[in-house]
Amino acid sequence: MGEAVTRREKRTILTNFKQRWSEPPKDHLVIPDAFGNHGVAPPGEDDEHKGVFRRLSSMLPSIRKGRRDKAKAPEPLEALQTPPSEERLPRCVSGQYFFEYLVVVSLKMTKVGTYEPQITYQFPKRDMMARFQKEEEEKTLKAITLFCFPEGISWAPLTEYHSETFSFVLTEIDGSRRNGYCRRLLPGGKGARPPEAYCIISTLACFGLFSEIFDEVEKRRQISTALVYPFMQKLREAQFPAPGHTVEIKSFIPESGTEIIRLTRPLDSWLEHVNFHTLFDCLTDAEVLLVFAAAVLERRIIFIAEELGKLSQVLHAVAALLYPFTWQHTFISIVPEILIDVVMAPTPYLLGVQKRLLDQVLQDQSDLLVVDLSVNRKKTFIVSIGDEDSILPPKLQTEILEALSRKRKDLPVEELNRVVSEAFLHFFVRTVGHYSSYVKYSEGKGEFEKRRFYKVIESKTTRHFVKKFIQTQMFDLFIQEVEKRQPSGPQGIFQRKIVEDQKKRDKLRKH
Repeated sequence: MGEAVTRREKRTILTNFKQRWSEPPKDHLVIPDAFGNHGVAPPGEDDEHKGVFRRLSSMLPSIRKGRRDKAKAPEPLEALQTPPSEERLPRCVSGQYFFEYLVVVSLKMTKVGTYEPQITYQFPKRDMMARFQKEEEEKTLKAITLFCFPEGISWAPLTEYHSETFSFVLTEIDGSRRNGYCRRLLPGGKGARPPEAYCIISTLACFGLFSEIFDEVEKRRQISTALVYPFMQKLREAQFPAPGHTVEIKSFIPESGTEIIRLTRPLDSWLEHVNFHTLFDCLTDAEVLLVFAAAVLERRIIFIAEELGKLSQVLHAVAALLYPFTWQHTFISIVPEILIDVVMAPTPYLLGVQKRLLDQVLQDQSDLLVVDLSVNRKKTFIVSIGDEDSILPPKLQTEILEALSRKRKDLPVEELNRVVSEAFLHFFVRTVGHYSSYVKYSEGKGEFEKRRFYKVIESKTTRHFVKKFIQTQMFDLFIQEVEKRQPSGPQGIFQRKIVEDQKKRDKLRKH
């Protein structure tokens, strides 16, 4: 375990995780990440159970519901001290701060010669919190250190280190989520030293935008850490831009004067946490299709790589392929070494695991898909069930591959995201796009006619797929939301694509 988390805390983290698996999410519009709730713990589990459920609920409630520890809130660096008035900063139009706080996580050597991640700086300081709020926040901060350094306590000082950016999400008991954006780099100084991590916590999901923010943070940090605070203060006061809009932030840098930083939010806001470039750099179109097939039936999938940024970006991309449906099970983009037993969970999951832990992943595992993203891999699918290429209807597989063939590696992120997302969105239009005709409303409530819905499908292969797909939690949740809405309600992207597809079909029939 190491010094960072005690056995008691670890035991305290897996009860909470168990609860999260058994509770439905409250927000189905956000691509989920770490500690997705929604699943059922196996029967017969007792207090001495040594598997993943006890350990995870123990560890992640040192995050939320765990036993109280005596750790004190980290003190910010003196040069970056937050003024008391910072707690009363105005909120943006959406009712949210641009971000909640920035923390710096450093690796500190322990008495036994190992490294322990500790928060050495936090902005803003939470002076005005009630005692119970501080205790809860301390548990969250403890979890953040684990995700900033998922490798655990084994580190060797470095003289060179290429900075990397990755993300994770902390899911609360009530289903709400906070995104963690992390950039790891080598701190200033001479000689060999361990890296440190800058981590921004925000309720907003926009990976590209926060990557740009880290570029500015890193630029100022190279001059002086004292320059980070005024920039983050200006950012925290700024309004989070609407899709397609830009926010301007003025920031002073010695010898350069006042700079204007422009941060533009992508127009397709539902894809702003996604960059499909990494996914298609790692896998061929046909391999992506096999992964999609396994994900759409909510199977257990593990991605293997050494680079944290690669793991987080690929997992978010795979989850985005499921739109307009949302992954409802465990989703941890980077599994901390301390939580590696989560791979033994019997419920569906999407996990990112560093390659050095591969042997632990493969212990007594057969009914899952293990995907190697490494450049020098010998085999992409280390473990597979073997039927992945027959899950999707053959004709629709061909249509997806034809659509994907129109993408190019030199496409800008937003254009590539559009091409890829439309290819998979069209698949759902063709398979389940007729759902609204089979939701019957009475007295303000809808009821989905499941049997009539799939019986009307003419293609046997498509009907066979749909019969399986409608048994998934993601489809069930989607239909529950539809049943709650009125048929005359606002149309989303999926419904608009369904209408467009129907018009094209009608036009072809006329000709």
